[in-house]
Amino acid sequence: MKRSTVNCIIKGFEKIIKERGFALPPFCDWTPEEWQTKGHEYDEIRGNMLGWDVTDYGGGDFEKVGLALITIRNGKQNSGGTGAESPHCPAGHLPQNSDKYPKPYAEKLLLSQEGQIAPMHFHFYKMEDIINRSGGILCMQLYNSTPDGEFADTDVRVVSDGHAYNVAAGTTVRLTPGQSITLYPGQYHKFWAEEGHGAVLIGEVSMCNDDNTDNRFYEEIPRFSVIDEDEPPYRLLCNEYPVA
Repeated sequence: MKRSTVNCIIKGFEKIIKERGFALPPFCDWTPEEWQTKGHEYDEIRGNMLGWDVTDYGGGDFEKVGLALITIRNGKQNSGGTGAESPHCPAGHLPQNSDKYPKPYAEKLLLSQEGQIAPMHFHFYKMEDIINRSGGILCMQLYNSTPDGEFADTDVRVVSDGHAYNVAAGTTVRLTPGQSITLYPGQYHKFWAEEGHGAVLIGEVSMCNDDNTDNRFYEEIPRFSVIDEDEPPYRLLCNEYPVA
């Protein structure tokens, strides 16, 4: 992705956030120059990759396949097990326990544009609630996964705002503003904002997030984009912070 495109996306995201009355934590407003002055007292932001995140998943067409998001809070903690108890959480995929960052939860804010796909994936460890905070209609296609990472031809258990029900494999669930869905480890999902209804501001409340080890994309694609530095950065992305 070109840095100029990333800058434009972040500025547009900021505008929507302001219009919808959501206040971001102070570190989301820091310039690259301000980041150079931040010492070890801000290592939690660096270590847990809080802040801005823009990706086209390596495809080069952000408007069709991509996502803009902000990690607002995060920790590093696991269940304390070995991973052997779950086929979706094999050894080597469990995030590390951390006494330094013991929060067992994470929160994100995401922006999905009309028709823009966040590609099919599941998480080995993380359970998450995805919430339509405002805007249009959020569409979520669901599959269970097999132990070898394929789509299972089995009904998918949906839990949405206290309502539990089953849907056929590959069903697309539609969430209107205020509605949410709980996604379990090993549950494939891709999502987008339905065309004709506007962009969706999405909330995510989850267990700890680790984008380096906990994502299993159905198609092998990179999680983070390579940036073409055609202009200076407006905001640093969560994987670009300078070392203290």
